[in-house]
Amino acid sequence: MPFRMFCRVLGLVLCSTALSVYFASHSIRLAVVMTLACSLLLQLAYFGSVLFLIWRSGFAREAGQTAEHFGSFEDVGYQSPDHYEVTSDSADSLQKQMLAISLLLP
Repeated sequence: MPFRMFCRVLGLVLCSTALSVYFASHSIRLAVVMTLACSLLLQLAYFGSVLFLIWRSGFAREAGQTAEHFGSFEDVGYQSPDHYEVTSDSADSLQKQMLAISLLLP
């Protein structure tokens, strides 16, 4: 998600929280306190998600290191079914397809 969109969504959530609390309680002080509490909760959730992503990437790295201990497919002579040699004809057609796709993109 782009940063500008993130800031807009965050502002929208905080403003809607402040307005809904104010209209429910008719207290500006309570609206400010609840908005700050909502902001703190969102920051904690963001920090927790970053920690989770760091933990998950470390777990994936450990799993990759474990797979290296058992060797690769090439050591046992395994060749994946989608492995093929690229001929000049298929390379030309692939290049034409990529050019066509790039022309369609804005």
